Amino acid sequence: MSSSANQARKEAIRDNVMRPSRVVPYPSKDGKPIYTSEFFGESVFGLAQIAKALPKPAYAQFLRQMRGGRALDKGTADAIAHAVRIWAMDKGATHFTHWFQPQTGTTAEKHDAFLTLKTTHGPHGVEETKAIDAFSGSQLLQAEPDASSFPSGGMRTTFEARGYTVWDTTSPMFVQQGPHKTCVLYIPSVFISYNGDALDEKTVLLRSTQQVAKAALAVLALLEPVPQGAPPITSVVYTTLGTEQEYFLVDRALYVLRPDLKITGRVLVGALPAKHQQMEDHYFGHIPSRVLATMSEAELELYKLGVPVKTRHNEVAPQQFELAPIFEETSLAVDHNLLTMDVLSKVAHRNNLKVLYHEKPFKGVNGSGKHCNWSLSTGSGDNLLDPTIKPETNFRFLFFLLATLDAVQKHGSLLRAGIASASNEHRLGANEAPPAIISVFLGEHLTEVLNSIEESRPIKNFSMPNIQSIKLGGTALDVMVSTLPEISRDLTDRNRTSPFAFTGNKFEFRAVGSKQSPSFPMTLLNAAVASSLQDMAEALRTASGDKAFPSDADKFKVIRQYIASTKNVRFEGDGYSDDWRQEAARRGLPNITNCPDAFDQIIEKKNSAMLCKLGIFSESELQSRHYILMERYSKDLLLEANTLRTILAQQVLPAAYEYRAALASSCAQQKAIGVGSNCPELTTLNLTTPLVESLLVWIEKLDEAINHVHNASDDPSKEARASAKYLLPAMEGAREVADELETIIADKYFPLPKMSEILWF
Repeated sequence: MSSSANQARKEAIRDNVMRPSRVVPYPSKDGKPIYTSEFFGESVFGLAQIAKALPKPAYAQFLRQMRGGRALDKGTADAIAHAVRIWAMDKGATHFTHWFQPQTGTTAEKHDAFLTLKTTHGPHGVEETKAIDAFSGSQLLQAEPDASSFPSGGMRTTFEARGYTVWDTTSPMFVQQGPHKTCVLYIPSVFISYNGDALDEKTVLLRSTQQVAKAALAVLALLEPVPQGAPPITSVVYTTLGTEQEYFLVDRALYVLRPDLKITGRVLVGALPAKHQQMEDHYFGHIPSRVLATMSEAELELYKLGVPVKTRHNEVAPQQFELAPIFEETSLAVDHNLLTMDVLSKVAHRNNLKVLYHEKPFKGVNGSGKHCNWSLSTGSGDNLLDPTIKPETNFRFLFFLLATLDAVQKHGSLLRAGIASASNEHRLGANEAPPAIISVFLGEHLTEVLNSIEESRPIKNFSMPNIQSIKLGGTALDVMVSTLPEISRDLTDRNRTSPFAFTGNKFEFRAVGSKQSPSFPMTLLNAAVASSLQDMAEALRTASGDKAFPSDADKFKVIRQYIASTKNVRFEGDGYSDDWRQEAARRGLPNITNCPDAFDQIIEKKNSAMLCKLGIFSESELQSRHYILMERYSKDLLLEANTLRTILAQQVLPAAYEYRAALASSCAQQKAIGVGSNCPELTTLNLTTPLVESLLVWIEKLDEAINHVHNASDDPSKEARASAKYLLPAMEGAREVADELETIIADKYFPLPKMSEILWF
């Protein structure tokens, strides 16, 4: 058995080397490539297409509905449905689907055909039945999937199956390629239960964006008062998001020979190869040709889908890469991130590659994150987290900066819950990812700005200020090469060890996992900031007393109050160090090191009260989320434990037995022909004996750990804690022995592709 498995492994490696890259033609006209901007969004049915399809009054009504001003009437819905059907069918669409985000970490879709039957009835019954293509406004607005078949945390049972998907008008419809040159029309949607409870990730995200916008407008109205009866200076605020998506690409032929990669997304056994990332030569290195072909093909599809992908590069670990877009409104950015992951997976498959989004697919090399760059913007495009030239007098910036600091100070444990998962647990706190302690990095200059305001003193001059186009007192750097121009230095350095860092005009939430949807962590961040903005607005009203509008002195009073109260969450040093863990404990910052404890923060009184008060979650929705997260964590670990046990018993041990038999046979043959008394093979055989015996013991321990978890299965919380307590150490112990055996067993006996083969092609 092992010889055939080893042969399949060798053939996969050979085919990997010989396989040519796919060639996909770039869009062209008259034999010349066309600019990306000319075909960008050609597969999207957005506002421009709706405006062409609707009469001006109907289009105005649709815009009011999209902005929350009124319900969408049937006539307008029918007109949009008719227009989008014609547009989609002209592109080859045969089906449509409501595309939504259940609490599974991915998206869901059910395809329905435009085809229907129209029957003509006469006095003698049915006279004629013919096929027509149709799509009504009611079909556009909602559909009905089975709500009991998705995670609901007990909110839906098998006999309570009704649920609804509802078109999210703020996210444009689009078509994606299907089989046989056909297309499918995708309708971004929310997913709710029969009783209106949120069963998805998008509904709560949309609620949170509404709340943070409402709270931001209230603060701006106080900071920028206008005469009575005059329109406000700012009437629209929204959050923006840019997601840096990290991932691994591996050869698909090798991937299919690894049951652990196929089932769990990560390698459960495998010794670290001699060369991994220690040479520091992969980051920003030359992109391998097959990978670049895959990236380029994915980008072509994403551009047509209106996804503004901007950056591609090698990451730190071998076969690790990154794709990053331009910032967009948060809900749309989440849709586009999930679409990016889907498109990249499909394109990789066509190129005989496999995308791994798991946060830690390979032990010993860097894992993958999804850095979420978050900010707030006005309807006119002003970034509320832009410090400008003089941040010390920019009340807008100071209030929104401090509201974010206050949000992390008060609800850091909640943000920690938003990034917790069985897969991200392997990454957080390692030397390629932020620690589990949620703190904020501002940088030396901004820290000095806040300190100077608190102490009522002038700001320290860091160096000569550069030209006005350099923001926030940016400084010039002289690289001492006469042929090179003077370059501008950013306000802050980059602290890669910070989970939540200010990076010039936005916050980078670096602790989010690569596999997870950014929706849930962004929902919690929006909620926490909205709550802090409400508190700051109330503090400003109190400070202003009976005055019609707050004075500058009132504003500075509140600013100083929040500078002082948020000092503990600000940290400029090395987040990986033991000193920081001790210092964080002294500051009272939570260090939540395991998932079950992190999940409990969702229903912790302070956090749950804030989320329910804002109307982002109901109490039952929070309990449901808590249940689902605990249950998913246990299922993930049980899946890994059972897969590992199978690999050890059916592949690693048989390989060891076969190798030991060959060694013993060689020794016996040498003894039979009188080749000395010292058989070299005997030394290796003796090395394997205690390892094989130890591995058998660890398999028994794995069985015991799995039974412990099953015995707690009546309570998801107890089951999750049992999984963390028993499964994790048993899997780690078994892996250590198996990895050591791998380094001893002769290559031809080992059935699994090794990390050295997977990570280098």
